[in-house]
Amino acid sequence: MEPLAVIREVGKRFGDTTALDHVSAAIPAGQVTGLVGSDGAGKTTLVRLLAGLLVPDGGDVAVCGHDSVTATAGIHAAIGYMPQRFGLYEDLSVIQNLSLYADLRGLAPEEHRATFDRLLGFSGLSGFESRLAGKLSGGMKQKLGLACALIATPKLLLLDEPSVGVDPVSRRELWRMVHGLAETGVGVVWSTAYLDEAERCHSVLLLDRGKLLYDGDPAVLTGRFAGRSFVVRGMADKRAVQAAARARADVADSLIQGAGVRLVMAEKAPPPTATELTDSPGATVEPIPPRFEDAFVALLEHRNAAIPALPSWGRHSGSGTVVEAKGLTRRFGDFVAVDKIDFAVAAGEIFGLLGPNGAGKSTTFRMLCGLLPPSGGEARTAGIDLATAAPQARQRLGYMSQKFSLYSDLSVRQNLNFFAGVYGLTGAHRRDTIARMIAVFGLEHMIDQNAGGLPLGFKQRLALAAAIMHGPDILFLDEPTSGVDPLVRREFWSHINAMAAEGVSVLVTTHFLDEAEYCDRIGIVYRGRMIALGAPDAIKTEARSATLPDPSLEDAFVALVERADREEAS
Repeated sequence: MEPLAVIREVGKRFGDTTALDHVSAAIPAGQVTGLVGSDGAGKTTLVRLLAGLLVPDGGDVAVCGHDSVTATAGIHAAIGYMPQRFGLYEDLSVIQNLSLYADLRGLAPEEHRATFDRLLGFSGLSGFESRLAGKLSGGMKQKLGLACALIATPKLLLLDEPSVGVDPVSRRELWRMVHGLAETGVGVVWSTAYLDEAERCHSVLLLDRGKLLYDGDPAVLTGRFAGRSFVVRGMADKRAVQAAARARADVADSLIQGAGVRLVMAEKAPPPTATELTDSPGATVEPIPPRFEDAFVALLEHRNAAIPALPSWGRHSGSGTVVEAKGLTRRFGDFVAVDKIDFAVAAGEIFGLLGPNGAGKSTTFRMLCGLLPPSGGEARTAGIDLATAAPQARQRLGYMSQKFSLYSDLSVRQNLNFFAGVYGLTGAHRRDTIARMIAVFGLEHMIDQNAGGLPLGFKQRLALAAAIMHGPDILFLDEPTSGVDPLVRREFWSHINAMAAEGVSVLVTTHFLDEAEYCDRIGIVYRGRMIALGAPDAIKTEARSATLPDPSLEDAFVALVERADREEAS
């Protein structure tokens, strides 16, 4: 079968930056092709070239038989396109957005009702026709975007990071929908920085700094790295073991996975012995099957440079409970967003708060930060009741919000100066702290750029720098790594682990459940209620069943949510 799209020796530059460097590939029909790579790899540029929205500087692109320069109208008629950012109208309802796209695609009025019914059923949006798009959860927004891209059934569907900010349940539904489309013969390009998603694709194009490193079956690439993945188990301090492994030249990657530490060795390097990494007498080093992420990181080993260490503020929160929620409740009118939640976080603990979109995670965070008063129950931070003394508590915590909340029209330097002033830093201490944040987070080359124009990874770095520059005792991170690539994610967690080792209590929300494995304990919130609480391995054990004997954390998350639905229905 002829490919739907052919890319031949394509190059694209933006000023001095090479976005794509002599890339050649073919996109087949009836398959999901993953477009995988780190931030700045060239994924979005390639998607826009396929959509006929950019003109290549060299080479050529043909989509469904149409040249991307001379026949863009033919391309636009043949494809569906879902951009990286939510591109619909938030002040229009679901049905109004569908109607607008139907008119734009020239769908006959008599076909509207049947088409809308089919797409609403397909996307699970039936019953939400009158809801404003801006009021939908993250997962529902992405489903609406997909439905609008499918108003006229395309030959080629281009999805630019469609699962960013989407919870695991909705993400699985998106994949079910997309694989269903591929089975009908539609070709799908799915751009992603989440490497577990690459394993769900029929083939992948792996890009790095504009160059194509691999084109083919993801399982074949993963198989090339067999014998290089290991797990360390039975140690007393997993963070110390990870740090020891990261410092070794023969270890290409190390990351915490539940109670263990996962290692990827450099090529032909034997694994270290347990005694080389820890003095825990029961520790073991065992081989495990490789993942696509192991192969990705090993391929980019030259990029996995040493991560600069955060400065030590010499601040320790002591011991015992530092953050506590007792019967914590928040209502908005008749809607109960958080329903009598109880949990506590100790000094130096990393606690993950997980849940589907709209479960109440961010609302819980805002109450614990003193940004939102509870409707009932207690929220205590650093021993302070936030109902009576929120300003005192805020001086001891750092907060990184879900959405980029710094000043887009201020430069990197101006943002850091502003937040240093907010936290009361003055004189030489202020100058030294800002200089250290710039160095640690690699912001030197963009110090005078406006924050709004930074790449996503650097926006997140700047937001984290602003949240921790005063050396907080407690750190709240609301989806800090949403949409960032695995290398940036490792950088963030290196800093988070270092702060926890100093006694800082860290509360984090995430939809990426592989990184929830880095937490000491997690709580799963669903429909405002806590449905599971414990260490990641204990949560997986709780979800184990005859049909799911060895669940991943994502498997466990989905199983527990489904169980909560069954219990409520009964």
